[in-house]
Amino acid sequence: MTAEYKVNGDVAVITLNNPPVNGLGYATRTAIAQGLDKANADPAVKAIVLTGAGKAFSGGADIKEFGTAKATAEPNLLSVILALENSSKPVVAALHTVAMGGGLELSLGCHYRIAAPGTNVALPEVKLGLIPGAGGTMRLPRVLGVEAALNMIVSGEPVKSEMLAQLPGQKLFDKMAASPESLLEEAIALARSVADKRPLPLVRNLPSKHPMGDAYFQFARNMVKGMAKNFPAPAKCVDAVEASTRKKFDEGMAYEREIFTALMFTPESRALRHLFVAERAASKIPDVPEDTPKREIQKVAVIGAGTMGGGISMNFLNAGIPVTILEMKQEALDRGIATIRKNYESQVKRGKLKQDKYEQRMALLKTTLSYEEIGDADLAIEAVFEEMGVKQKVFEKLDEVMKKGAILASNTSTLDVDKIAAFTKRPADVVGLHFFSPANVMRLLEVVRGAKTGKDVLATVMALAKKIKKTAVVSGVTDGFIGNRMIEQYSRQAGFLLDEGATPQQVDRAIEKFGFAMGPFRMGDLAGNDIGWAIRKRRAQERPNMLYSRTADKLCELGRFGQKTGAGWYDYQEGKRDAIPSKLVEDLIVEHRKSLGITPRKIADDEIVQRLVYALVNEGAHIVEEGIASRASDIDMVYLTGYGFPIHRGGPMLYADQVGLFNVMQAMKRFAKNPHDDGKFWEPAPLIQKLVAEGKQFS
Repeated sequence: MTAEYKVNGDVAVITLNNPPVNGLGYATRTAIAQGLDKANADPAVKAIVLTGAGKAFSGGADIKEFGTAKATAEPNLLSVILALENSSKPVVAALHTVAMGGGLELSLGCHYRIAAPGTNVALPEVKLGLIPGAGGTMRLPRVLGVEAALNMIVSGEPVKSEMLAQLPGQKLFDKMAASPESLLEEAIALARSVADKRPLPLVRNLPSKHPMGDAYFQFARNMVKGMAKNFPAPAKCVDAVEASTRKKFDEGMAYEREIFTALMFTPESRALRHLFVAERAASKIPDVPEDTPKREIQKVAVIGAGTMGGGISMNFLNAGIPVTILEMKQEALDRGIATIRKNYESQVKRGKLKQDKYEQRMALLKTTLSYEEIGDADLAIEAVFEEMGVKQKVFEKLDEVMKKGAILASNTSTLDVDKIAAFTKRPADVVGLHFFSPANVMRLLEVVRGAKTGKDVLATVMALAKKIKKTAVVSGVTDGFIGNRMIEQYSRQAGFLLDEGATPQQVDRAIEKFGFAMGPFRMGDLAGNDIGWAIRKRRAQERPNMLYSRTADKLCELGRFGQKTGAGWYDYQEGKRDAIPSKLVEDLIVEHRKSLGITPRKIADDEIVQRLVYALVNEGAHIVEEGIASRASDIDMVYLTGYGFPIHRGGPMLYADQVGLFNVMQAMKRFAKNPHDDGKFWEPAPLIQKLVAEGKQFS
């Protein structure tokens, strides 16, 4: 049963029971309505308590029903709330742990509310590109006051029940329970005490007013515009709450519904809902069941104290897991530890970290110059120079010293994890953990599954990723895995665009206007142009037929590696990160164009965006059909959390769906005819051709 019905003397108790968060799916809504009918028809029942089993009152809509007919089937949430309001006997909502979204709206339809301390209360719909759709924008201002309600609705952030209970004049809670344990007992007592009170109080009958409405709502709009320029929902939250102060209740409800429905069809809301579902899907590996036994990770060893090694170590220290860093030379260790200290100290200075927490974290960190001292770690992560010979030495040594059952991980960003595993006698224990730089900040973790990686190893590292607050996406073994294999195609297009007539500034500006955090040339300067150069040299051996613009190589031959050398695609002033257009680079591009006999043409921003983004899409489609990624949404997660793809567009694969795969395929065919591009690359991936033929999408 998704809701249980019990009678306690003269009080009926309806308990939502739809784990994990008592989502208000069709079956749960039906069970609430049936329980209400039963209680109202029973002469022995004088009052009703509505509560939730387990770890929530209710977290709101049931995400498993998103986009299905069940989500809106009657009784829908609005109908259930109306049934609560119309109950002839008083209904008391007993809130605990989580009361969010539709769950909070449900409680606002009850006549009375009692909350346990520590309850997280929120209307988080704005995070899905929506506004509350079951009366939240009409009822919350009536019980909390307009300003407190609007702040909650626009931010979507949870607030603790005891904080809300202290607001002057609040009518959200009629009572605070002494503790979560006594909540039900106190709710039943409250229900008995109001059993004979009439008329029953309704939130809809309370006033919603602001003494300086015009000025306040104008101020709120200006604030929201600055914060959420790519998202329409926050501004619509302001419109709806304003309507609660200006319209009759039922007119306000109709207006809220109208806004909610319109937002449902915006590309931004689709992108945010996609992100919500994709993030949960990414943690599931099709052939690794959720109950796969996991290994215990109580100690971690990190080999290498450079930028990556230090950043990786911080993730574990932050999660309270002891780390030993191994280096070959004491100076390297000292440098690495100094950087970790500097990072933490800047957080302390900015008030992001308390001094005692910083000290606790540093106390978990040990250093060593000897492999023998890390042998008892449960997980060893190699973060050394990106060269197979160097990796070989490390893994042979790890194989020799690490205890049985330890997981051996490589932080390689492009190298073959199967080759690395073959340097050991325990390939089942080897996995790729590709952290992104800066590793203590970036959310993405590519988990690279070797041909022989054990299922328990995968289950363990996926659970560990959650613990260290990373978004983990599984990739098969391929050059560059998911993210870097795709970014190579994106970068190749950026190079061809220079050959044909664009400038680095124009390309960067166009893609940044589209919403990327940084264009390809600014990104190259930040990461170091020598990294791409090394990959291209390796490519020249492995795939001599792969076409590139030679401009980037010419740039590197001048030693212009980017910000670290003070010059790359742009010039940089000491101590500053501003990218200043370079006359020298412009001349270099013009000369190179002449040597190729290309007459430059004017290239529209639209073409720049399409070539860069559709290059990602086409390579992404190959990655899915090869089984390197389990699903297209995993590719979107990689790009949203690791490569600065605009969140409001939902990732490259969802963006292609929104544009229409037929249109994307037509554009690819057009690009294939360009004599200065790589025509062969632009042949649409078989998966795209198949989806277009079947009228389907990636997601």
